[in-house]
Amino acid sequence: MKKVCGMSLAMALSVAFATLASAQQDAKKTPNPATKSSAGGPKTAATEGARPLILSGSVPMEGVKGRFDHFASGQGQVFISALGNNTVEVISIFGGTVEHTITGVPGPQGVAFSPEANKLFVASEKGKLYIYDAAAFNLITTIDFPGGADNLRYDAATKRIYVGCGDDEKTESFQLEKSGPNIYVNIPDLKQIAVINRDTKKITRWPLTGLLMNFPMALDEADHRLFVGIREPPRLGVFDTTSGHTVALLPSVADSDDLYYDAEHKRVYMPGGEGFIYVFQTKDPDHYQLLAKIPTALGGRTAGYFGRQGKGMHRFFLAIPARAGQSAEMRIYTIQD
Repeated sequence: MKKVCGMSLAMALSVAFATLASAQQDAKKTPNPATKSSAGGPKTAATEGARPLILSGSVPMEGVKGRFDHFASGQGQVFISALGNNTVEVISIFGGTVEHTITGVPGPQGVAFSPEANKLFVASEKGKLYIYDAAAFNLITTIDFPGGADNLRYDAATKRIYVGCGDDEKTESFQLEKSGPNIYVNIPDLKQIAVINRDTKKITRWPLTGLLMNFPMALDEADHRLFVGIREPPRLGVFDTTSGHTVALLPSVADSDDLYYDAEHKRVYMPGGEGFIYVFQTKDPDHYQLLAKIPTALGGRTAGYFGRQGKGMHRFFLAIPARAGQSAEMRIYTIQD
């Protein structure tokens, strides 16, 4: 059975940084040569029309095989779990290169960065959490999580890492409230969304009738809306977090594995393996519309979005697996107002 903070449910255990203070820093740095960027120049609005996302660059990941999983960001870098390659790729946002490759993690899935501790956390499907010094990427320690570890979330307020783990109920994406106690958890095997109150330990379950494979999730906490990516049939589900009621079900991209809410523009970005990013616009908390379908590449279903990072730095990152004659790459999209 999976756990959250010691509770029975399908999910996670929180790891406080205080438990890591005495960890030995005895791993050695294993740098790989940086790969030069082949980023093209930004395309103009005239060539892209009124698209909300414009492809502005690409960073090749030479030699990286297989599929990708989750993203994290920090200290001017993007961290990508290359699950099929058993590596984590560290990419410089400003330099447009692969600066480092972390090896030795079997089946890396979730990844999270703590700026306060300057540590990088990597979850392995084989049941370990790997903790690295983010300055040199030396391994500090590992923590066992029987049944495999998947999604990670960092709670800056409590300085805790939440780890989705377990062996009998497979959880997918989960989201933490910042101004409230709830954790929202996708449990596709049970066709449910679970809501865990971190204060009372109460668990509420929302059944998903006629909807299968609820994988990615994003949260609009201000408007009390939870966005869930459904694979069968391909839908974007919108739920009222105060009641669990379904607000909207919109046709969406197939094979979705990531989902992000852009609070600044009130948009939802939903990449899918069929080769598109669907962009949905919030008209009001009860009404949503498809704004654009951005063509990408087959298999491009995992992505990273971290909000505006500064003036002119509002980006969306998409991992594209290697395909015939082309190396894997991280595409960089500039978000348009």
